Amino acid sequence: MNILIFYASYGGGHLNAAKSIHEYIVKHYEENHLELIDCMKYVNKTVEKVTTATYREVAKKVPWVWGRIYNDSQKGPLAHLSTRSNKIMAIKLLRLLREKKPDLIISTHPFSSQMCSYLKRKGKITAKIATIMTDFAPHDQWLVGSDFTDCFFVANDKMKDYLISTHIPTNKVFVTGIPLSNRFLQPYDRKKVLASFGLEDDKKNILFFGGGEFGLGKSKTFHIFESLMEASKDKQIIAIAGKNEKMKARFDEIVQKNKATKRVKVLSFTNQIPELMSISDLVVTKPGGMTTTESLASGLPMIIMNPIPGQEEENAEFLENKGVGIWLKKNDNALKVFNDLFSDPNQLHEMKKNTLLIGHPNSTKNICEILLSKSNN
Repeated sequence: MNILIFYASYGGGHLNAAKSIHEYIVKHYEENHLELIDCMKYVNKTVEKVTTATYREVAKKVPWVWGRIYNDSQKGPLAHLSTRSNKIMAIKLLRLLREKKPDLIISTHPFSSQMCSYLKRKGKITAKIATIMTDFAPHDQWLVGSDFTDCFFVANDKMKDYLISTHIPTNKVFVTGIPLSNRFLQPYDRKKVLASFGLEDDKKNILFFGGGEFGLGKSKTFHIFESLMEASKDKQIIAIAGKNEKMKARFDEIVQKNKATKRVKVLSFTNQIPELMSISDLVVTKPGGMTTTESLASGLPMIIMNPIPGQEEENAEFLENKGVGIWLKKNDNALKVFNDLFSDPNQLHEMKKNTLLIGHPNSTKNICEILLSKSNN
């Protein structure tokens, strides 16, 4: 079988989900021919470069604007503009599809889903189309062309109910969770991981994601970081600054000022997130789709900060409603929130139990089995 996996470079979640599917199929369904392609870069490199950069700048500097764009893109002129532009770009994508002749197209971004469903509606392709939604709340952009999409994979039952309410047949919608790397399911030697980061074995650990390249709400992030340090003097903190050098430098300053170098480790970009989650007890993070998925699969409760208006705020609301996360809102006292949580071990225990109810650690395996098992072809 020829399989194409399409993603687009708007945030890392779409790519990471696509990579996880690619990795699993290569390992477990090696008889298939498989390619991973950035659909936006293929149809128009200039458009992809400009729109990706615009997304990053808007999300970082004026997030409320991104929230308006996100909400308005479900309806009105922006929705029609998106649909029309994707029809135009679909014509170029058709050249690739005619060359590759896929039997199955797996899409982790709504743009590629829209383009492929349009081509299928026009009778230009016959491939099976599978859409993997990479957030915890639905957005109508994912559903454009749904009549010609064969499968939808969603993160939770509420999303499934919404899709069914839009007249998508029940047998097209699968609650599998968002795909994640198999590395999050591997057993790790706790003592070795702790030792490799210079951490002690007899303390609880908190993983703090600063927001990486976005650095959204930097002053608020630094305040939350310092509040966490003050509230958790008997715990260890691993702070991830990603590729944001200024953020790492500021984290280091805060650690030095508080004389906390022994119990707080500040890291730049690291590919050892699965190992770090395996030794952690709590995550403080923005609620991006992939980080949330990885945290839930690792059984980690979350303190949620600085969500980008739009999909991340919807993710935050979902996590709080499910009792797995606490959303630090604009006027909340971060120090009080941390002190209240750490003074009540039962709350953290209950939050951890709740992660087991909504986490989908076998999401990637289940998606691939649904799409590729012989009985479903």
